Amino acid sequence: MFALFENFTNFLWGTPLILVTLVTGLYLTFRSGFFQIRHFGHIVKSLTRKDRRSGGGEGDSKKSLTPFQAISIAIGGTVGVSNMSGVATAIATGGPGALFWLWVAALLGMIIKTAEVTLAVYYREKQPDGTFRGGPTYYMQKGLGEEKGYKFWKIFAVIFGFCIFMTWFITLQNFTVSEAIGGTFDIPYIIPSLIYVAGIYVIIIGGIKKVGVVASYLTPIMCSFYIIGSLIILAVNFDQLPNTFAMIFKGAFTTQSATGGFLGASVAYTMRLGFARSVYSNEAGWGTSPMVHATANTDHPLKQGLMGAFEVFMDTIVVCTLTGLVVISTGFWSSGLEGATLTLTAFESVMGSAARILIALSIFLFGLTTSTGWFTYYQVILDHSLKGKEKFKAVASKVFLIGTPLWGLLVTILTVYGGGTPAQLWVVADFTTVFPTFFNIITIFLLSGTFIKLLKDYKARYLGEGKLNPDTVLFYEDTLKSGENKKDA
Repeated sequence: MFALFENFTNFLWGTPLILVTLVTGLYLTFRSGFFQIRHFGHIVKSLTRKDRRSGGGEGDSKKSLTPFQAISIAIGGTVGVSNMSGVATAIATGGPGALFWLWVAALLGMIIKTAEVTLAVYYREKQPDGTFRGGPTYYMQKGLGEEKGYKFWKIFAVIFGFCIFMTWFITLQNFTVSEAIGGTFDIPYIIPSLIYVAGIYVIIIGGIKKVGVVASYLTPIMCSFYIIGSLIILAVNFDQLPNTFAMIFKGAFTTQSATGGFLGASVAYTMRLGFARSVYSNEAGWGTSPMVHATANTDHPLKQGLMGAFEVFMDTIVVCTLTGLVVISTGFWSSGLEGATLTLTAFESVMGSAARILIALSIFLFGLTTSTGWFTYYQVILDHSLKGKEKFKAVASKVFLIGTPLWGLLVTILTVYGGGTPAQLWVVADFTTVFPTFFNIITIFLLSGTFIKLLKDYKARYLGEGKLNPDTVLFYEDTLKSGENKKDA
């Protein structure tokens, strides 16, 4: 039965979704003038500006997230256990070539994430308390429905919301954290699983703003720690790097034969794994992090869109690449190990048992920021789907607050005592990712005119490229107030 489910999921992640991602990513790349490449320095520099930490928009700064808090939640939600467990599993099952296709997907993902975050901020709604809500369901309703008159927006929004909520029931964070901590300290998985649940409750009980504050401190620390540890491993194995890169590029374009515990993989399978793991890791096109970016206090949609591009770069080009290089250069990629165990073993082979302990704790923090970040996504969808039903929404919000950590605990229990494997869990994760990504990327393509219009305005205002159009309106709600009839650029 599971084999049929796996085959169906592999089909969904095959040509259709890869084609949609490639077409949309290449289209936005060319139409934007290779923005994510030509202006990469500006993207990085924008992260360090003072207004990124204090805001600068029209919202209530005490209740709204600052741009830096928003990207901290987003990076904390993306840079997580998938960077260590998912990438390792992809290489173990698809070979080193999977890392190349992960890079390709990330390069296109940078402009896709810029577009979806920009659209989320542009189409967002200001709440009665002065905060903002936005995301794919909002720009599906307003962009596809109200502006373009496409009645199928409701189908897109329902499928998107349903699949995102499926991850509430099927989440990998708790198990991966429990696997890392339990295996490292030789204790039953249920102990770190329960500690992890308690940690989530402590953070999410304070709402989205509390999640943002905690993430703004934890995310930079945990990312720096993991990067430094990985660089130490690569420095020790410096002589293996030429062969490592050779295997990556060769494996991306040729069918790989079996080596050690590696079963061998075709080019198509390797490519699929690279794209799937890239999307699950950096969430470009998935439509998740735009929901938290839309809450940020900013005065131009593209300013927050830049944060989305950096988010993909940090998550995949930096952290995922380091994981992949460590796993391949140490030779453990073909050992037959998978998931977090594979990454932990690779680190331990160079830095000893102390590294295993430190990386296990790092995985705990990665998982914590991911789970709490996803709590904000569920809250945004609830707010939109239950708009106008305040009493019911209040009850539903409490149910989701209480239940968010518990489903991960249940997945861990079922996996440990039901005989599941990390590879099987990632098949389920791929299934919950593919549908929202597919419909969200199509929506981004259909609304690309609005994104390009906002991009041109940003270039004229802040980069000195082109002429500023005084008629450009930066937020959709402003067009409704002025009674203007918007058309795509």
